[in-house]
Amino acid sequence: MATALVFRLIPRRTLFSKRRRYENGCGLFYCKYSTADPQPNHYEVQVPLSSGDQLRISTGEYAKMADGCAVASIGDTAVMVTTVSKTRASSSSFLPLVVDYRQKAAAAGRIPTNFFRRELGPSEREILTSRLIDRSLRPLFPKKYCYDTQVMCNMLAVDGVNDPDVISINAASAALSLSDIPWDGPVGAVRVGLVDEKVVINPTRKAMQNSALNLIVTAAKNNLVVMLEGYANNLLQPDIFKSLKAGVKECQIIINSIIQLQKKYGKPKRQVEPIPQTCNEVIESIRSLSEMRLTEIFRNHNHNKLSRDTAVTNVRTDLIEKMKESHPEIDSAVVNEEFSEICKDVFRSLIFEDNKRCDGRTMEQLRDISCKVDLYKPLHGSAIFQRGQTQVFCTVTLDSPESALKMDNVSMLTSGIKEKNFFLHYDFPPFATNETGRSGPAGRREIGHGALAERGLVAILPKNYPYTIRLTSEVLESNGSSSMASVCGGSLALMDAGVPVQSAAAGVAIGLVTKFDEKNQISDYRILTDLLGIEDYMGDMDFKVAGTKKGITAIQADIKISGLPLPIIVEILQDAHTAKSKIIEIMNRAINQPRQIKKPNMPVSETLEVPIHKRAKFVGIAGSNLKRILVETGVQVNQVDDTSFSIFAPNQTAMDEAKEIIDQIITAEREPTLEFGGIYTAKIVEIRDIGVMVTLYPTMQPALLHNTQLDQRKIDHPSALNFEVGQEMQVKYFGRDPVSGAMRLSRKVLQSTGIASVRNLGDT
Repeated sequence: MATALVFRLIPRRTLFSKRRRYENGCGLFYCKYSTADPQPNHYEVQVPLSSGDQLRISTGEYAKMADGCAVASIGDTAVMVTTVSKTRASSSSFLPLVVDYRQKAAAAGRIPTNFFRRELGPSEREILTSRLIDRSLRPLFPKKYCYDTQVMCNMLAVDGVNDPDVISINAASAALSLSDIPWDGPVGAVRVGLVDEKVVINPTRKAMQNSALNLIVTAAKNNLVVMLEGYANNLLQPDIFKSLKAGVKECQIIINSIIQLQKKYGKPKRQVEPIPQTCNEVIESIRSLSEMRLTEIFRNHNHNKLSRDTAVTNVRTDLIEKMKESHPEIDSAVVNEEFSEICKDVFRSLIFEDNKRCDGRTMEQLRDISCKVDLYKPLHGSAIFQRGQTQVFCTVTLDSPESALKMDNVSMLTSGIKEKNFFLHYDFPPFATNETGRSGPAGRREIGHGALAERGLVAILPKNYPYTIRLTSEVLESNGSSSMASVCGGSLALMDAGVPVQSAAAGVAIGLVTKFDEKNQISDYRILTDLLGIEDYMGDMDFKVAGTKKGITAIQADIKISGLPLPIIVEILQDAHTAKSKIIEIMNRAINQPRQIKKPNMPVSETLEVPIHKRAKFVGIAGSNLKRILVETGVQVNQVDDTSFSIFAPNQTAMDEAKEIIDQIITAEREPTLEFGGIYTAKIVEIRDIGVMVTLYPTMQPALLHNTQLDQRKIDHPSALNFEVGQEMQVKYFGRDPVSGAMRLSRKVLQSTGIASVRNLGDT
């Protein structure tokens, strides 16, 4: 597909302007410039997508003091991304990159609903989108680039049709490409949907409601995949492959457009201070003192996480002491850095040499797995899942629909979801890795891992389930892939709670170790099934896949190198499918279907039909009766429509107690059955300007007999007929009003005919 590029120039002051038209290899350009201001200050590129939309990327108009700035838009959704990187290196040994994505209520024409009516801390959706952008950009920064770098994504406008997250990735890619920050981009990103088995690129919010797939693909040049994130409705692998291939192909169009924009208007990349190189003599000394000992440690398959880490730490400490003795002037940080590099090289090379991993497993072998369910009786559902030294404890709590998670205004507009009746909360305490640290609200990592596990389980849940489900996953031990263990443990806990899931789901993390040739292309690689923590740290990828035996429900790829070709991605997905099928077979030994017999403490939900005329009596003044039921029994009663109420009880005992109270309120005083067209004796209990209030039996709520129904003549006030309180009269009953439930009574219809029989209900 040809890429059409249109550039516009808006000068500060126009004295004399010309329009030039010229052709280049990518498409047609229009540049407008002024002789008074020869430097153009606004450039725009329009990228036609296969969906029929246009991705517009512009620069030069906003935030000119930033190192790089770009505005990307599709439809009426626009996001501005700025990037700034310090010119002085930090003391950090890793890339200090911070991505901040903020949803602005003003961009959606809304006012924040919090007390202060302003944007506060980042929401869960903002954190997840920030992580999405971070993982798309981080692999392409130079190795050991230790300069504080910040990427800020500001939502300028949102139309409620096009999601701004993918637009933000492309804007961030353009901002970094146009800046002078060293970055081996650009990348392109698209959202891929599958509607009616057809691949749709960047589907609208409405189209996504009918899509079986929501996959975000970020790719670099030469069809290299940089990042994957998405969830599916238990899709088969061929559908995933087809969608992935279409997404990568579409990304190349965006990349080519950004490259053209960069060539014409990008800043020259800054010269980074070269990293001081350690002399070869010192490096060889470090290697000779540590390489053999590290090889012995990594080939000792009896080590576990703690003993292996302790052994490596002892080598590190001993090395620093010996290097200080032989080279008193050497910096300990330099020794530590070089040791880490040698440790990584030894670890990776042994995988290629031995075709075995540090714990003795083959490339595709799983760790030992054990599962248990129904751990504690008070819990609705519980499970513990152990895979090697990774252990998670999962619980399921069922509550009323009123406990559903309400979304904020902007998230509701962009995602189309008003509330969630299923959510997974992931907790990673420091003791899980034998450390001390902060405990409190979930951090970015915990929110991201919890969202991934949640997406892995959403597809197997039943539709229109009458309860809100909260699933918690607490990591008790961690040696890699705790988020995928949460999928396994969560699936077990859901079945233990009797939730009618479609099938069991499991998750597995796949790793990768690569070798590159002189052309910086992958020459050899090893795929590692069921990733260890140290393999994640030393390796090049953490590819998480969740799903059932049939298909895939969630994908997340964290790739640490500058991209992977599609054939390797396909091989990884095939290995993941085989692994999760084996895991599900082991899980089925603990529980293989949802529990059929409910536990005694399981919640109960029923629907109560209340006639309209009894609704006010049932609810009570200001809902006093419903509040009384909640306080005395813990049962929630909520009105569904005019006559229906939903009753949610924490257990059957509470439901029985609530029903007794409800029966007392509604049926304590039984009402006589009135016949339509029957004639009854009514007693006046109150005289009003519009009529008289009457009762047909002692326990009846007074009903209005309107002036128009008192007499054949027109009556302006009941006093014209000399009515008094306590006086009796005959009235005819015409049923109840279908809307208000009020009795329909008439006296005047009896004045033209003789009264055949009068029914007195006063003694009833």
